[in-house]
Amino acid sequence: MRPGVRLGIDVGEVRVGVATSDPDGILATPVRTVPCAGADPTPTDPDIVTLIELTDALGVVEVVVGWPLLLSGAEGSSALRARRYAEVLATEIAPIGVRLVDERFTSVDAHRGLRESGFAGRRQRAVVDQAAAVLILQGALDAERGSGRPVGQEVGRHGRRKPRAKG
Repeated sequence: MRPGVRLGIDVGEVRVGVATSDPDGILATPVRTVPCAGADPTPTDPDIVTLIELTDALGVVEVVVGWPLLLSGAEGSSALRARRYAEVLATEIAPIGVRLVDERFTSVDAHRGLRESGFAGRRQRAVVDQAAAVLILQGALDAERGSGRPVGQEVGRHGRRKPRAKG
């Protein structure tokens, strides 16, 4: 298992769920939910800026983005949106790696798990994206530990990170 903190991201239409791993890459835990700026992400969107800041603050070595493929394995509109989101993020945090990981059923599993633990209605909406991010990241960590290789599809690297203006 490669050492270092990973960030897990569940990209939704309204919110982005964020989870992190411990430095040994064993356990994923929820971090926060960030409002999503829109359908076509840009480097200046508040959610992208927040993720860049979290990546810096936590010393992240890799980001895992949920990739909601269709049951057939093809990319639908949600998967294409997640890919675009991952590409924008990868450009902004390079040379830190970003990987797309199949997340079919993750949101359904997150809703079910929260419902079974007593979260319902509005309370569930507030944390379901974080729970989905935890499931995405934990699945990636477990799969890598089992296979000895990173999982998912690496998003293209774009050279060195651009300097960001403070303020």
